[in-house]
Amino acid sequence: MRQPAVAGRFYPSDPRALRACIESCFTGPLGPGLPGGTGSSRRIRGIMAPHAGYMASGMNAAHAYRAIKEDGLPEAYVVIGPDHHGTADGTVICSEPFRTPFGECRTDGKICSALSREFADDAYAHRWEHSIEVQLPFLQYIDPDPAVVPVIMGRQTPEEARRLADALSDACEGRDVMVIASTDMSHYIPNKEAYRLDSIALGRVSAMDPAGLYRAVRENGITMCGYGPTMAAMMFCSGCSAEILKRSDSYDSLGIDPDSVVGYCSAAFRR
Repeated sequence: MRQPAVAGRFYPSDPRALRACIESCFTGPLGPGLPGGTGSSRRIRGIMAPHAGYMASGMNAAHAYRAIKEDGLPEAYVVIGPDHHGTADGTVICSEPFRTPFGECRTDGKICSALSREFADDAYAHRWEHSIEVQLPFLQYIDPDPAVVPVIMGRQTPEEARRLADALSDACEGRDVMVIASTDMSHYIPNKEAYRLDSIALGRVSAMDPAGLYRAVRENGITMCGYGPTMAAMMFCSGCSAEILKRSDSYDSLGIDPDSVVGYCSAAFRR
């Protein structure tokens, strides 16, 4: 079982404190309010959510997870994040369950097995990566027994995103599956500049234009860490429309240093 790497740092390691922290993300000044009942429409095929510490980005991420809860819960969640540690050679899945303070978060064996024919299945590559891990307690809060498919991308190119999206479409055929793109936006620049640059990238997300997102990031030097996962999610969600649910940055949530912020955004891809 993959053990927590950032519990006690990015979010509380005590389950009761973690539940209270997540609830404060929903009810805080930048949050959407606590989610209502579980819906049944199942129009959301994918989301984009940030992955920083909960004090910084949790209120932003709560918008995505409230949207999931009120839209309806799928059979499985494919959580795609960038590789921050250089341990992934290309795209790597993890079929081992993840432990969180809430307990075991199981993986979907059938989808993992299908993807393992195309991509490496290596728990070690996931050992220190936070971009998947921080999404899981939110999933466990809104879903009593989520099945996940953890995927990290060490190569964030349009070609690799297309390869992953196509493999996911085949592996998930006939299943009700949601994809979660885990990403933060601009890193460590003044908040006005972060807003300007992130607006360029999010314009392409709103247009469901993965190739345009890649060009925007590369041509403008936008330090969005998970543009590859976001491209793959948009490709998997082809035919959907995008809605930006919440934009914020670390100064909004922490009130610290407006000249060096990290940007956050939650979005939903609906059929």
